[in-house]
Amino acid sequence: MAGALPDGEPVPDDGSLPDEATREVGKDGFAVYVHVPFCASRCGYCDFNTYTASELGGGASREEYADTVLAELALAARVIEPGRVDTVFVGGGTPTLLPAGDLARILDGIDRTWGLAPGAEVTTEANPESVDPAYLRELRRGGFTRISLGMQSAAENVLRVLDRRHTAGRAPRAAAEAGEAGFEHVNLDLIYGTPGETPEDFAASLDAVIGAGVDHVSAYALIVEDGTRMAGRMRRGELPYPSDDVAADRYLAAEAALSEAGLTWYEVSNWAQPGGECRHNLLYWTGADWWGLGPGAHSHVGGVRWWNVKHPVTYAKRLAAGTSPGHARETLSGDDRHMEDVMLRVRLRDGIPLDRVDATGAARALADGLLEPGAYDDGRLVLTLRGRLLADAVIRDVV
Repeated sequence: MAGALPDGEPVPDDGSLPDEATREVGKDGFAVYVHVPFCASRCGYCDFNTYTASELGGGASREEYADTVLAELALAARVIEPGRVDTVFVGGGTPTLLPAGDLARILDGIDRTWGLAPGAEVTTEANPESVDPAYLRELRRGGFTRISLGMQSAAENVLRVLDRRHTAGRAPRAAAEAGEAGFEHVNLDLIYGTPGETPEDFAASLDAVIGAGVDHVSAYALIVEDGTRMAGRMRRGELPYPSDDVAADRYLAAEAALSEAGLTWYEVSNWAQPGGECRHNLLYWTGADWWGLGPGAHSHVGGVRWWNVKHPVTYAKRLAAGTSPGHARETLSGDDRHMEDVMLRVRLRDGIPLDRVDATGAARALADGLLEPGAYDDGRLVLTLRGRLLADAVIRDVV
């Protein structure tokens, strides 16, 4: 389970927001995130706000979860009127541990409350072993257009270290089943740099995602979070810590293989075929508003950010009492919003206008070969391949 939530200003019992925050809600796009906090088992590297049956205890159930989320949606409807919802993303946890009908019911509630925009992107995450063709067909009939499958690796030894439950070939098969069910967009997630992973293991993973024919691939370096089972194994010397050099080699391998296969980077850790970009994440990365439904979910509207109580039992009790599940909130200053805008946009293929960043830091990054000269001449900061490897350093220089 994730660590403690940060403190902040109290959230009013009715969840209301300042008038200045809601005045132009949705003007730059509006998204809904739905958090499903259930997992069949906990992966050794995971510190997300998720719960297995043994961790959850009594007082919250999967069977009642959709109704609880819809209760928060009803509260949200009294707070804002965004006009339309451009994207919906159901994450977790493992959302597909809920019946497909429950996920469709939540989506229908969002549509009835705020209205889905024509052509809205609707995504759910899924573990490969948690779906089958019939389930996928029901999701598609329920209005889902995109699915993101947690593949992580095509190597059995790597999956064992990560405590993943699916077999190496299951994720590509699930991706094929999603395509057959009519999903317009399919993503496969990879993790690289796992202890024991060889270059050949990662090459096999890249071959597998390319062979699956998906239009989107996410690839992230393994991050070891304090408090996870994997962190404990590393402290005891059972596993080596990840290597930055190995992670850089893996990233270069991903860029070479995926770009050759027609998938272009559009964010440092994400590649897509033209039109396959995740529109929901792009809304996050470009400063749009969104409401997060579910325990521990974060929201942002008009410069006000808040986060819900973490535990599903507490979340359900708050809503049953007719009060907001918000734990705390903060009002971002102009400087805060600028800093976050730079941090996110620098990672995008479209980059950021040079007049939004520190000129001295940008000039230094250009001299170091971290920025594209042509884009720089046109007044934009865009990372080179080497710049992507050092994106955090570039961000520190130009904020």
